[in-house]
This record gives sequence, C-alpha cells and structure tokens, in this order.
Amino acid sequence: MTMHQTIDPARPDALAPAPVRASRVQFMAEDDKAMLRAARDLTRGLGEAKPAIYWTDMLISAGVGYAGIAVAILSASLPLQIAAGLIAALAMYRALMFIHELTHIHRDALPGFRTGWNLLVGIPLLTPSFMYEGVHTIHHKRTQYGTPEDPEYLPLALMKPWSLPLFVLVALLAPVALLVRFGVLYPVGLIVPAVRRFTWERFSTLSINPDFRRKAPEGDFAGRVRWQQAGASLWAIALIASTFVIGWKPLAIALAVLSLTALLNQLRTLVAHLWENEGEAMTVTAQFLDSVNVPPPGLVAEIWAPVGLRYHALHHLMPSMPYHDLPEAHRRLARELGTGSTYEAANHPGMLVLVARIARSTMVRRA
Repeated sequence: MTMHQTIDPARPDALAPAPVRASRVQFMAEDDKAMLRAARDLTRGLGEAKPAIYWTDMLISAGVGYAGIAVAILSASLPLQIAAGLIAALAMYRALMFIHELTHIHRDALPGFRTGWNLLVGIPLLTPSFMYEGVHTIHHKRTQYGTPEDPEYLPLALMKPWSLPLFVLVALLAPVALLVRFGVLYPVGLIVPAVRRFTWERFSTLSINPDFRRKAPEGDFAGRVRWQQAGASLWAIALIASTFVIGWKPLAIALAVLSLTALLNQLRTLVAHLWENEGEAMTVTAQFLDSVNVPPPGLVAEIWAPVGLRYHALHHLMPSMPYHDLPEAHRRLARELGTGSTYEAANHPGMLVLVARIARSTMVRRA
C-alpha cells in the first residue's frame, strides 16, 4: 500500500508511516484476496430475498407516487401541485429502482414480483424490466466492466467539463423519449423491419454508452420482451390519445414529474462510480474501488440512492445480495476490516463531494 509520513502523537519528534486510501490503479492486475474472502465469510447467513419487504416497499412507494401525480394533476393550488409533484417524483424514483433488484435476484426467489412490478410500475412508467434485464449483468462481468462493451460505463471523469452537465440534463428528455419509443417507433417497427431492428439495438436498454448495440433476445426472455413491449406500447398510445380527449395538461404534468425522477436517477448514476477507467479490463477489487458507497450516518443518501444503491461498491462485490441485507453486510465488513482497509477506501461522504471530484478531474488537461 502507498505510504506517506505523519507525526506519531505519542512521539512528537518521530515520523511514522500512515496509509493512503487504496486506489483502483493499485489493484488493476491483482485482487485484494483477503477482502474478497472476508466479504464471503462475514456475510454468511445473509442473502435471502424477503418477499414481505420487497412487496411492501414497492407497493407503498408506487402508491405514494401515483397519489402524488394525481394531486399534482387535479389540484388548483400551485404550491400544492409543486409539493405533490416533488413527493411523487421521489416515490416513483424509489419504486422504479426495483428494476435493479430484478436483474440480480433469482427468478424463483420472489414469486410474482417481476410480473407485479412490471404491471404496476415498469409498464406505466414505460420502463419495463426487459430494458435492464439481460444487459445490466454485462456491467458486472469481470472482463467487460469499464470497457467499451459495458453498456453502463463512460469515462466521465476523463471527458470534457461540459460533458457532465450535458450528461445530467439530457435525462430530462427521457420520459418523452420513452413515449416516442413505445408509442411511435414500436408500432411502426411491427410493419417496418429496419425500424424494429434499429429500435431494439439502440433504444431498448437503459444504457449510457452510446456505442452499445443490443443483441436480439432469445429463449424465454424473448417471450417476456414481447408482452412487456406490447403492454408498454398500448399504454403509450393510450397516453398520446388521451390528449385529444382530456387535453395535454395532465400528460404534461405527469411527464414533468417523471422528468424529475429521471434527473434524480441520472445524478445518482453520475456518482455511482468514479468513472476513471480508460477501457481496460479490471479486477473485482479495481471495479469495487471505481464504485461508490455512501454509508451512514445521514439519511440524504437513502433518498437519492434508494433500494440499496447507497452501497453500490459493496453491490459490485456481492451483486446477488438483496438490498435489505446490504446495510448489515456493510456493518460487518466495516467493523472487521477497519479504517485504512481497501474496503474503507470505497466509502465516500456524499453526492456533492463526488460531483466535485469528478468535475475537477474533467478540468485536468490531458495529453
């Protein structure tokens, strides 16, 4: 581990070595095997998805979200509309983030949850689970994380300064883009094969890598894609048609709320990693150190990184760990491995500090 000199409080006249935070670069070629063993051994007894927690959390979040949207649409009071819209955006954000859990839990672990989530959240928000399933796992592959093949990675810390605000603000257009994707492109694609192929390859993934092209679905997954696409398309067409019956305002308000949800998610994505890899394959430890935990104390991170996403680095160590077990897993590892460990190096104090770090990195002149 890299060392620097510091004064030993017990001996003011002496200098003693102190550890510097571990970095991704140190572990590009070889893992911290002791940490990986600790992660395995210390989390025994965890890892079973609890249906009651998943269903209760998802249903309450979605219920609050839809109630907030309804109040924002129906209320004549602008302050009440704004307050209801903010609450709705946060609640729908939490409900939507269960899509991340669906990609990792065993399909038999939560009977009916995948279908229920799609019917209650995924299809109404035009983000059915197929848009994450089958591609998010690439982001976790040992040889593909952080490479040009990773659909969820861009070296944002190495890009131009203007790329960061553009990356965040483009998310505001996501709800309209999804409405066009399912309400226009999908129906046209049923008739025009070239449009169908283009839509699937380019607009079927929650991806931030513009060069990623999705392969055609196969097997049982292809069947799930068909009904999810059909359901989202019918809903999108109904939303568009509603503007001719009840006017454009209700849809505009709902889209505004969901634009805020998309913005929150994009801000979280911006600080989910340090984005410092230039395309090389990385060890599990290097992936971990390029990822971010924002552990307690503090509740704010639970709002902007819900459903376990405040432990994103830990998630990259243990992708199948249910979100409700991540806090206990973190406590065990932090207590056992301690300050100065490789594990501790992935812990960060909050969003603003992380944004500032990435912004500073973009301003460094590169050859």
